[in-house]
Formats: sequence, C-alpha cells, structure tokens
Amino acid sequence: MAQAKTKARKANPKPKPNPRNKKLYDDGMKVRKAVLGADYVDNSMAGADEFMMSFQDVTTEYCWGYVWTRPGLPRKTRSMLNLAMLAALNRSPELKLHINGALNNGLSKEEIKEVFLQVAIYCGIPASLDAFKTARDVFKERGL
Repeated sequence: MAQAKTKARKANPKPKPNPRNKKLYDDGMKVRKAVLGADYVDNSMAGADEFMMSFQDVTTEYCWGYVWTRPGLPRKTRSMLNLAMLAALNRSPELKLHINGALNNGLSKEEIKEVFLQVAIYCGIPASLDAFKTARDVFKERGL
C-alpha cells in the first residue's frame, strides 16, 4: 500500500503556482498573507492539487494583487465591503475568514456590528443574523 501512495505522488507531483503576471501575484501574496494570515494562506497553497492551483493563482493574482493593492480604498474599507457582500450572499465560511481579516485590518467589533446592522436593513434580517452569529464565534475564538 505504501508503494501505491509513493507511485501516486510521483505520478501527481505537487503543483506549483503559475500566474500570468508574477508581479501582481507576488504583490497579491503579500497582501493576502497580511490580511488572512500566513498560516491560512500557506495551508491553502499546500492543500491545492492540480485542479485547485489555477484557482489559487487567479485569487492571488487578481483578487489580492490587482484589487486589494489598488490605492483607491484603504484595506479597512475593503474589509468592510467584503463583510457586507459576504453577509448578503450568505457565505458563512468565507465570511468567517474575512471577519478575521477585518480584525487584522484594524476594524473594531463595533465597526463590524455596524456593517452587519446595515446588512440587516438592505439585505434582510436572516442574512444579518447569520453574519452576527459568525462574528460572535470569531470574537469568542479570538478572545474578544
């Protein structure tokens, strides 16, 4: 059985990132790690198989490298926008990740609460309730 696993690893070597624009990718990786945490990003990259590596490339290069490095909005504002959009879309796992990122970007619990109250009015109580529950869990995990 061990031989089968070794053969499988040789047949499927660990994929490497293959960005179209290395500068955007490198800049994006710096911001991505600063916002989400190096451990989270490193684990995402390490867990990417050949199928998922293309997604990692696109996310790092365009989301983090092109959009998050633009000078038009500070990271704190970008985090607020992400929180509102992810709450509105009911994307709790990604919302949890970005609540942590928002805290890393300097948002306070009060500011996060205000974002989710805004979500309640414009996107609905159920979306806001899920966001509040997710945030409460993150705060508890972080001892806030």
